[in-house]
Amino acid sequence: MRLIIADDESLAREKLRFMLACEPGVQVVAECQDGAETVRALATYKPDILLMDIRMPDMDGFEVLSRVPVQDMPMVIFTTAYDSHAVRAFEAHALDYLLKPFDQERLHQAVNRARSELLKANDREVTERILHLLSESAGIQPSVTRRLIVKAGGRVLFLSFDEIDWVEAAANYIRIYAGKETYVLRKGIGEIAERLDPLQFIRIHRSTIVNVHKIKALQPVNSGEYIVILKDGKELSCSRGYRSGLQELVDKNL
Repeated sequence: MRLIIADDESLAREKLRFMLACEPGVQVVAECQDGAETVRALATYKPDILLMDIRMPDMDGFEVLSRVPVQDMPMVIFTTAYDSHAVRAFEAHALDYLLKPFDQERLHQAVNRARSELLKANDREVTERILHLLSESAGIQPSVTRRLIVKAGGRVLFLSFDEIDWVEAAANYIRIYAGKETYVLRKGIGEIAERLDPLQFIRIHRSTIVNVHKIKALQPVNSGEYIVILKDGKELSCSRGYRSGLQELVDKNL
């Protein structure tokens, strides 16, 4: 994977270069210290990955991206000491968002995520799915944003819809279950429901939302309710009031 480092601090670039040397299959093709240099390097090298600080002296990371043709856009991993840019980075469909100071393991996770995305596509077609970075400047908004921002353990994660199994309300919090991982957010279940794709997620109980792609079976019970059995064996209760919506959506998707 060909990668460009963009950061105005020389020590930060040096640290990244040192950490990336431990990642197999990664080649740093250029290092840039400002936005203009980054734009030129992207045009010259056409890398697979851009590892870029958001705050730089001449232009910030978002302005850099606005000057790059969509067809030439690499996967973008932002690095910053500030979590206040996370929402904007999310809207720009960045692949990941690393909060400084991050360690080797956190960088390794981001690089592996990029590697997985590259393996899913033969060429830079993957950027059409990951990045619509010029949509804001063009006045175009994607119909459905395919990820949630999750803050956990000092990190800002971009959790794709396909990773989410189900969501559970718990008092003033929600728990998001994604494989072996569980994320706790201080949000209401109604707010999360509005951010999820209604063609993929269905509310089966006042405190439960499920990804229909994760459903293995529906088991009727005497009360007129369903037991929803997920592919990992988890059993969830679907109350009578939500049964019709579940059945309709399952019929369309499974």
